[in-house]
Amino acid sequence: MKVLLSWLREFAPVDGDPTEIGDQLSDLGLAVEEMTTIGGGLDGIVVARVLDLRPHPDADRIQLVDVDLGDGEALQICCGAFNMSVGDLVPLATLGTTMPNGMEIARRKMRGEWSNGMLCSSQEIGLGDDHDGIMLLGSGPDLGTPLVEALEIRPDVLYDLEVNPNRPDAMSVAGVARDLAARQGVPFSLPDPSPAEVGADAADRLAVDVVDPVLCGRFVARVLDGIAIGPSPRWLANRLTALGMRPINNVVDVSNYVMLELGQPNHTYDLDALAARSGSGAALRVRRAADGETVETLDGVVRTLSATDGVIADGDDVAVGIAGIMGGASTEIGDATTSVALEMAWWDPQSISTSSRRLGLRSEASARFERGADPEVADVAMRRFAELLAEAGATLAPGTVDVRGEVPDRSPVRVRTDRVNALLGTDLSRDEMAGLLAPIGFAAEPAVGDASSADLDVVVPSFRPDSATEIDVVEEVARMHGYGAIARTVPSSTITGGLTGYQHDRRAVRDTMVGLGLDEVMPVPFLAPGDLERAGLPADGITVANPLVAEESVMRASLRPGILKTLAYNASHRLHGLGVFEVGHVYRTPASPQPLPDEREHLAVGLGGRDAGGAVAVWSGLADALDCRGYELVADDPVGLHPTRTARIEVDGVSVGHVGEVDPGVLEAYGIGERVGWLEVDLEALLALPHGGRPYHRVSRYPSSDIDLAFEVDEGTPASAVRACLADAAGDLLADLSLFDVFRGAPVADGRRSLAFTLRFQADDRTLTDAEVAEVRTACIAAVEGSLPATLRG
Repeated sequence: MKVLLSWLREFAPVDGDPTEIGDQLSDLGLAVEEMTTIGGGLDGIVVARVLDLRPHPDADRIQLVDVDLGDGEALQICCGAFNMSVGDLVPLATLGTTMPNGMEIARRKMRGEWSNGMLCSSQEIGLGDDHDGIMLLGSGPDLGTPLVEALEIRPDVLYDLEVNPNRPDAMSVAGVARDLAARQGVPFSLPDPSPAEVGADAADRLAVDVVDPVLCGRFVARVLDGIAIGPSPRWLANRLTALGMRPINNVVDVSNYVMLELGQPNHTYDLDALAARSGSGAALRVRRAADGETVETLDGVVRTLSATDGVIADGDDVAVGIAGIMGGASTEIGDATTSVALEMAWWDPQSISTSSRRLGLRSEASARFERGADPEVADVAMRRFAELLAEAGATLAPGTVDVRGEVPDRSPVRVRTDRVNALLGTDLSRDEMAGLLAPIGFAAEPAVGDASSADLDVVVPSFRPDSATEIDVVEEVARMHGYGAIARTVPSSTITGGLTGYQHDRRAVRDTMVGLGLDEVMPVPFLAPGDLERAGLPADGITVANPLVAEESVMRASLRPGILKTLAYNASHRLHGLGVFEVGHVYRTPASPQPLPDEREHLAVGLGGRDAGGAVAVWSGLADALDCRGYELVADDPVGLHPTRTARIEVDGVSVGHVGEVDPGVLEAYGIGERVGWLEVDLEALLALPHGGRPYHRVSRYPSSDIDLAFEVDEGTPASAVRACLADAAGDLLADLSLFDVFRGAPVADGRRSLAFTLRFQADDRTLTDAEVAEVRTACIAAVEGSLPATLRG
């Protein structure tokens, strides 16, 4: 939809810079696709008369045109358009003219012939979209007259708006002006013409019968006499041209002008021709077409109709037009027309849309009717039509033929202010909402039955059939309040799909294992009969009643068989020293009767070529990652693991697994020829205990001192017990403590082993002296030797 700023200002005193006004239109939902300044930059373009037309000797698509600027001299122009005749008046851009698009006109030779200017199309001078031919000016202007004077051109701003299907009112200049006036807070008013009424009453000269009230909700007709077909006033023709319509004659142009201005499509019938078609006088009858019925439309095409199409028929019930789309040729106005029947109707949008698509015939009228026209604007539009045509001597007959059918319901819409604010993120009061709606024709009153209610009953205006529910009114409140005035917020919503704390911890476990250089494996969770016994475990696995294969009929009660099978397979392919882990479920017979097995998630680590010390290092790394500080390794002898090199892991007194080595007998059963460090942890039990929340301490800027202590202890004394004694004795000066060596053999006595630790001492406020380090060292040795069957190695 195109609108002129000057035309908008005839409805409201719109103020502001054109660019600012364009921004306001866009914010109102009428996006400005293009803003063009017209009527300027036409200096140097004058009126010229065509004197002669002849072919170019060396170009088929160019002709030579001789024109006269009023000085009697023939001026040769090379032109690519062929729509001119000798004697036509045309616009000529003279040498030195700068066109609106920035092109400068200079004397040029085109295929050997000189061109001394340029003849202009409507598009080239910004007065329309027609660029296929030269603009013909008609009669009247004197030769040599500047074009702006000849055409009464005034500088203006043209907006090309994007109008969505839900805004039928914005298909008119008045509708756009109404919104803009509301935004600027200035008064808006429709024209209220009062043309003189002369002659016999229209009801005595024209009969109207609406057979299908659903198709036609209202049919209004009036009669105009004294019609004299001729050109339109220049100002009116200029406006139509600017909006992309070609001026034809005064009656057709006024019809288009009223449609563009007020959004009411209309049609004129030659009243005498209509009356001559029926012996009973002029009459119009609205009905559905019969299948196969034909009518010749104004474009000269005979169209075949179906029962879904609407027609307007004469008194003899012969179709003379397609309802809401295009009139018929039989009653078309012509040069001999003196009286016209003016029709303005409201047509069912769905019917018009269906017929328009089926016939492949779309017109400016159908584009408006299928969106939903205003059934109440016909009275004003009729008087406006008569007022504009009165300049050509036309008179309006008194009386109006007004037949009503079914139009959209306009019952009040209940609007909840709380709902409006919740949807928009605003804090508007009931009265503020009513104040925003009133300027655009929405009558809002406190909800019926409760004047103190925060809700509103809103009556939607007749020109807004798109607004029928509460949410439609909410949108209008938002438009008038201004989308830019609503604070931008991120809508809150329920967050789904996030990880639980347990899932986060499980990922941390996997990341830690990978960080320690281990490879994750995923053995089949089903075992063959005998796999548990071969791994040194009780044969108490749960048997599957309908296994896919017999070799996978037992649900695993431990991750150990699968890990050992993986190490054995790799060893058979000469891949030794492999470190692997698995996080998976084990299935055990429940302690109390229940339908399903006791299913737990475990972590298992198998370290090929490494001993219990390697497994303890993996556990230590995991405990550090999860920040499990209160753990203890207690010597234990679980089945299938080394009887003297295995410990039970207790965290806050709760047993969560074992760490150590796999029993040599089990390794032999699997054909594994290297030691295998082993760690298996019940993840669900471990992660259910307190962990995380690691306390952080300030890093000391003073140097540290390291000492090594090696103790000979019994095989039954766990390294964790020695470690605990050292930590207690060192106190706050201990910065780090690590076991770096485990030794068995001479000179260590049988049944005993050597455990070597590195202790790092550091103070936060000073550099430790040798005496202080020696004192702490002595205390550590005494604590271990006094609490455990241990002696310091020399």
